[in-house]
Amino acid sequence: MPDTPVDELPELTETAAQPAALPWAEVSCEHFQLLRLAPLPVDRSTGARPLRFVQLGRAERHSPALSLLRLQLQLPNEQARKEQNQLDVWLDHEQRAVRVQPPGGLHVEPGNRGIGRLVLAKAAEWAQRHGPQYRLEGAELAARESLAPDLRERRDHALRTLGLDVEYADAQFQGGRYKSTSVGQLHSQWNADKIQAVSLLDAAQLLQNADQSLQEQAVKVRKLEERISLFQREDSGLRFTIACLIAFAVFQAGLLIWIATHR
Repeated sequence: MPDTPVDELPELTETAAQPAALPWAEVSCEHFQLLRLAPLPVDRSTGARPLRFVQLGRAERHSPALSLLRLQLQLPNEQARKEQNQLDVWLDHEQRAVRVQPPGGLHVEPGNRGIGRLVLAKAAEWAQRHGPQYRLEGAELAARESLAPDLRERRDHALRTLGLDVEYADAQFQGGRYKSTSVGQLHSQWNADKIQAVSLLDAAQLLQNADQSLQEQAVKVRKLEERISLFQREDSGLRFTIACLIAFAVFQAGLLIWIATHR
């Protein structure tokens, strides 16, 4: 049997081996909500936790085969990396499965403020509304968070609060993953003491209160500056009086010395 020429063999390309790309890769958030991060005591690992505000963006897309929920956190004057502050939840209607991206789980900044639990709760609520009988596929957890005990404990606590079962391959907490579970068994609660959703009207009220407080502080500062100016003028007058008294006392002392020595 004659050999087949090399140039006639079927060509194997990388494109054929790669899975089909998911749709809606460039979709942008369309609905936004303001979140208030309550001030909390200083944490040993994450540092100061002052009052802050972040914006939660949301976008949805649906087709007969797939549905997408994209949640994105935006901070004032800060640009997060692509793998941070964004969670994509995919519903595969043909396989009745739920998958999340990015691989390894959600990474939020600032951490230890309750944002992660809120985003996960929003995702669970959406998945239960659109696919309560679907299954959330298990996935590997990011190895870098397993190296720091504080980060690992907070991450595992958030996942278990959501209703997920976290397991590790060894006693050194390597090879962490969460198991597959039914979407209907997930929990959609977050810590309302750490983070609250702020409506547009509430945000306007906060701005109005802040402006009023600034005006009141400006009035107080102006009054204090006037009192300081008055005290400075009085101090200058007292200093002049004291200088005159000292000069007069020195003159009298010199006069007495002169009289005493010229008798």
